[in-house]
Amino acid sequence: MNIKGRKVIVQDGNVDKALRKFKKKISEDGLLQELQNRQSYVKPTIKKKLAKSQAKRRWQKYLQSQQLPPKLF
Repeated sequence: MNIKGRKVIVQDGNVDKALRKFKKKISEDGLLQELQNRQSYVKPTIKKKLAKSQAKRRWQKYLQSQQLPPKLF
């Protein structure tokens, strides 16, 4: 893991803007996700079940979007 280049310069005392930029950089690099994955171990069977349920949810959402709207007359 290379930590170089993860800094943001605060301009005009605008810390909020610098913090937003820093958070964006960190999330683009995937560091937060990696950190969360290292915090706790998830068994492969549980990962498989979660992936399957998420795929099922996405499929249901897709089917819902493909249905015709109800007639309102």
